[in-house]
Amino acid sequence: MRGPELSRRALLTLAAAGASAVAFAPAARAEKVLVIEVGGTPEAVAVNSVTGFAYVSDPATGTIVVLDSRSGTVGAVIPVGGEPAGLAVDTVTNRVFVTNPPAGTVLVLDGLTNDVVSVVPAGPGASRIDIDEQANRIYAVSDFTGMLAIIDGVGCRLLKLVPGPTSGLSSIAVDGGRKLAHCTSPTTDSLEIFDIGAEKFTGGVKVGKAPTGVTVHRGSGTAFVANSAIHHLSVVDVGARKEKATVLLRSESSAIAMHQGTNTVYANGGANGVARIDGVTNLLTGDLSLGVNPGAVAIDQRSKAVYVTDPLHGRVSLIRDF
Repeated sequence: MRGPELSRRALLTLAAAGASAVAFAPAARAEKVLVIEVGGTPEAVAVNSVTGFAYVSDPATGTIVVLDSRSGTVGAVIPVGGEPAGLAVDTVTNRVFVTNPPAGTVLVLDGLTNDVVSVVPAGPGASRIDIDEQANRIYAVSDFTGMLAIIDGVGCRLLKLVPGPTSGLSSIAVDGGRKLAHCTSPTTDSLEIFDIGAEKFTGGVKVGKAPTGVTVHRGSGTAFVANSAIHHLSVVDVGARKEKATVLLRSESSAIAMHQGTNTVYANGGANGVARIDGVTNLLTGDLSLGVNPGAVAIDQRSKAVYVTDPLHGRVSLIRDF
């Protein structure tokens, strides 16, 4: 009787050791990490990979800070008022869309002139936003009501408000090719799927505890979810509607970004820094320490530069070759 018991324990020990080896990859290096002082409390960040400009929202000052990735400096500060939160950039039209949750609106900025060209109603608490560039449609979700707003990016007008299946949706990632939007729901620990063509939610997938950030690989349709109350990412097979894998991180993660060409995921779940995950093997491939607890994460699809906000110190890290 004792022999089999020891064997089971040995197997469990080996399995745990293997999991630790996979999860806690060696510390990674980046060719260059440039810290840019932006002041305030930078919240979200989005990048126009065509122009090379990044946009950072600051709800404390009611401004959008424009960063020039070529020089690594602040290019402009745009006063928009309110408490700007979520950001999305349309690289085709060179427009920037900014949510203002207290007002329930989306501001539209001209990326060439930095002017506010329109303010669109998007429902109470509209906070996170993403774009279907193929159809020029903008989708904003509310973590206050769970509503999803559909906005015409050409006419800058609200087309429809769709009630969500849960009381709050914290983030959204659009897969324009498959006509799907993926929305995280922290209250139900699920990823809720929105059918863009049918304009309705079609079901959810259970993920980790308190999912907050989400991104999708447009080539495979796989969604990656940052769970803010547990030390792992959820990898979701959207077609099969199931969580197919988890990736153990050093800390909880709330923000996530995907480099589409290499299928590489970056999340703020490193040891006071950023974690890098191979989106094909679902393995943690490196941790880059920044010495701070990072906020939002974004990536330039052309240069592969990674942007990470530091709300506590009013900074943004521009990371190259990571």
